[in-house]
Amino acid sequence: MTKSVRIFWKLFLYGIVGVLLFLVAANFGLLGKMPSIAELENPSASLASQVYADDGTLMGKYYLQDRVNVNYKDISQHVIHALVATEDERFYDHAGVDGKALARAFVFLGSEGGASTITMQTAKNLFTENWGTKNILLRSIQKVKECIIAIKLEKNFTKEEIITLYLNTAAFGDNVYGIRNAAKTFFQKEPDRLNIEEAAVIIGMLKGATLYNPRRNPKLALDRRNTVLDQMVRNSFLPEAEADKLKAVPIQLNYKKLDETTGLGPYFRMVLGEEMKRWCKEHKNPNTGENYDLYRDGLKIYTTINPRMQLYAEEAVGKHMAYMQTLLNQQSDIKTGSVWKGFESILTTAMKASERWKNGLKDGINEKDLKASFLQPVPMKIFAWNKDRSTDTVMTPMDSIKYHRQMLQAGFLAMDPVTGEVKAWVGGIDFKNFKYDHVNLNTKRQVGSTIKPLLYSLAIEDAGFTPNTPVVDVQQTFGTLGQVPATTTSCSGATMPMAQALAQSRNCATAYILKQIGDGNQGAKRFVDFLQKCSVQTKVEPYPSISLGSCEISLQEMVQAYSMFPGRGFNVKPMYISRIEDRNGNVLENYRPQRAEVINEVTAYSIVSMMQGVMQFGTGRRIWSYDVTGEVAGKTGTTNSNSDAWFIGYTPQLIGGVWTGCDDRFIRFKSTNLGQGSSVALPIWAYFYAKTSRDKNLPYDTKSVFMKPEVMQNDINYDWMNSNPIPMGAEGDDIGNGTAEDFGDIIPEKAPEIAPESEFVVPETSTEKKPVIPPTNNNLPAKPAEQPKTQNPAPKAVLPKKPGT
Repeated sequence: MTKSVRIFWKLFLYGIVGVLLFLVAANFGLLGKMPSIAELENPSASLASQVYADDGTLMGKYYLQDRVNVNYKDISQHVIHALVATEDERFYDHAGVDGKALARAFVFLGSEGGASTITMQTAKNLFTENWGTKNILLRSIQKVKECIIAIKLEKNFTKEEIITLYLNTAAFGDNVYGIRNAAKTFFQKEPDRLNIEEAAVIIGMLKGATLYNPRRNPKLALDRRNTVLDQMVRNSFLPEAEADKLKAVPIQLNYKKLDETTGLGPYFRMVLGEEMKRWCKEHKNPNTGENYDLYRDGLKIYTTINPRMQLYAEEAVGKHMAYMQTLLNQQSDIKTGSVWKGFESILTTAMKASERWKNGLKDGINEKDLKASFLQPVPMKIFAWNKDRSTDTVMTPMDSIKYHRQMLQAGFLAMDPVTGEVKAWVGGIDFKNFKYDHVNLNTKRQVGSTIKPLLYSLAIEDAGFTPNTPVVDVQQTFGTLGQVPATTTSCSGATMPMAQALAQSRNCATAYILKQIGDGNQGAKRFVDFLQKCSVQTKVEPYPSISLGSCEISLQEMVQAYSMFPGRGFNVKPMYISRIEDRNGNVLENYRPQRAEVINEVTAYSIVSMMQGVMQFGTGRRIWSYDVTGEVAGKTGTTNSNSDAWFIGYTPQLIGGVWTGCDDRFIRFKSTNLGQGSSVALPIWAYFYAKTSRDKNLPYDTKSVFMKPEVMQNDINYDWMNSNPIPMGAEGDDIGNGTAEDFGDIIPEKAPEIAPESEFVVPETSTEKKPVIPPTNNNLPAKPAEQPKTQNPAPKAVLPKKPGT
């Protein structure tokens, strides 16, 4: 044997040993992490967490990669055939690695097709990194690891399971992962409903998710689809004649992708996301030992939101806010821009917080030139109250800032007053342009006269008042704390029943009631303690002016506080999650109503009757102009200079609250007629309830009545309506001077129809009214057996007919 031959065999043997050592090193993870047997048996990929409405409707998702798993049986066979024909013709014959394809790729250097099998691609999707590396060594190592993992996968899974794993982890463009999301995004279908040509389009994207994306490159996508059809013919999955017919058909997309701005209830989902992040920090995934990850772990979050009611709420907000915005825009200080005089610093802060400013600094533009650019007109798209909720225009960036900050905002929350299940949540007028939510606990505004029913409850519960107790409508002095209200403008000087004081929102009479509860700041301290008992979490300072609503509280807290009235004395916490499941459907947490007794049912019914008086002939009587029927109780509220307008109303089955105003409080209606709660906030509630109560798919009955406690005997005397017709109280300026209420020119018929913000279609209305399903005993705490306090039995209201009936 010659020396050269010996050298050859030595090199050959060394090469074999080197390859074996290389494979062993790769197998045992010495060249990078390799999955364990347990990880192979339970492969995982980043899954989107999904949010569902109370009827199972998908509302939206939280994700880094938009991925949702399906089972093999839920995938169209057309997809399976197209995949095998295009990506791995010998899939059912090899054991993870295709020797023929590997040899072909080696000989032709990949020009005649790659060597990766479906199993190898599954291994890459699940267990390997450095996908896009151009380093030949790293890429070679990765390929070896893919082959090893592929062989192991074949030993642990059936062919059907491997195909399912692959299709659930494959990327399809537009940050869409998995066959279900691809089918839903590009064709609005479940994957088992895809036809042959749709399956070919989707599988065609596997070769290049961006290049062959039919939304971005329709011509290339069409050519690629036809190539897939040819492959299906070649592998006997499709007759050639049928393929020829299908290739002549254009791609018919039905594209819609869920993101943070699309889907149902975007403001709600933003707040829910923050709540779920907190939940994840407090709960560990038993499979990983780490905290759950909202964006990776595929949680299923079932909420109490009703899709129909959510859309009705969004429609109501859009309809009335669009109308009121036209009125605000006609105001002289808005038209001339003088509203910004003295507030230029706010504009400067907004300018420097804008993306235009930040991008300009990144591009090296100095601040002087950048500031000057904000005064130059440029083409732009801005928010507008139309069907598209946007319009193209030309204006300066500074004028754009002013324009958007002058928009009236709104918050709306509707829930079941017994279970606390939140049915609708609208945090603002348009989530795409205005991300700030006006419902949640962290958004607080002055509450105005909506605080009064809570004070009156304390007066009945602890101070011996009844709805017929005489109160004096005069300015009150609280020692060194000053006088409430600030002036006597809204004081009639008359003595009247407490029910009349609430119906007419009498500020001076309300201050009188607070003083009877405690002089100085003692009454205010008792009231603060009572507010805490009503689950108001906000820290409220004990000043006498809080009796008129000078304190700032969130809409969510106010609705919860009011729930004790229709709840027969029980306060219930708003609940918007019903249960949370993991990716496999295992229940991680169930949610139940949280109720607590705050007042007895006699007090609760007394306030209900008085608040019905508000709606029948008080500051809320406008509601009957909006096609609302049935028993309704509620209270309007307006704060200093009309900066905030409120309405919280309820029926025996439903409670809802509305706040409206501008984020900059100096931007407001100058006219009390237009700026008060009955004008700006109440109509939103009315539009919502009119539609909700008439929807036969919803369990709300306009014939339902507030239940009268058995211990109550007499009726509230409303003779004062005829004998003492004092004008309305300080609804125009609840905390300051106040003026008499005048309904002005708010005309329901003039409000435009604005489509809801959520992109969701309400199913057809059924012909029969859905029955009311009472709460089950295992969901709610039992009512205490003892009788409520009856030392001051409050009478039931006998209400006159509505005006004009």
